[in-house]
Amino acid sequence: MNFQRGWRRDEPEINLIPLIDLLLVIIIFLVITTTYARFAELQINLPEAQGETAKEVPAQINVNVDAAGNYRINETAVAFRGVEDLRETLVRIAGGQKDPVVVISADARATHQAVIHVMDAARRAGFTRVTFVTQTSPEAAQ
Repeated sequence: MNFQRGWRRDEPEINLIPLIDLLLVIIIFLVITTTYARFAELQINLPEAQGETAKEVPAQINVNVDAAGNYRINETAVAFRGVEDLRETLVRIAGGQKDPVVVISADARATHQAVIHVMDAARRAGFTRVTFVTQTSPEAAQ
């Protein structure tokens, strides 16, 4: 039974004005908050210099650390009894040399702590120049 004669149903409408207002607010927000950065390539010309090679080769102390944590200082096996003992050995081998370069050659499987022991002993001995020996991989050489 239809009690509403002549009544027709209105089709629903989508009002686009609030949708447009919302999109404009979002666009304004994005424009204000976005930072635009332009990355340019730097053109750097490095200076050139001609110089003589050093006449005085700095004294070196070679410290080898193997995978088992054994130490060799200048090809002499050293038993590790502590950092202080290692420091005394470095000072004794350095003799009267002023600030020698401590060259650490550590096996790739040597523990991090074993290398830190050598660095700490060099610091305690007052040697400030410490360097590491590495080798290039065959893939990098090609």
